[in-house]
Amino acid sequence: MKSIAALQAVVTATPSVGEPTDAELDAIETEIPLILAEVDLLDAQIMTIDRPVTELDTQRLRRARNRVMAARRDLANRVGVALSGGAA
Repeated sequence: MKSIAALQAVVTATPSVGEPTDAELDAIETEIPLILAEVDLLDAQIMTIDRPVTELDTQRLRRARNRVMAARRDLANRVGVALSGGAA
């Protein structure tokens, strides 16, 4: 019978495959405003699935879409600045 202690060094020597890297966590943190805006839009859309759309629902959907567009614009501008940060 093999001892598990002999295999432990091999098991713990490799980094965990299921954990996100620091770069992936930074990318997620950068995209959080867009993710939250998309969740708000989805919530507004879900509220209108099984009932007639009222004027308030129309306003809520329009505002949610505008927040998504603004978040996408801000993210694109932020990424554009990060990519074009070379020497001029």
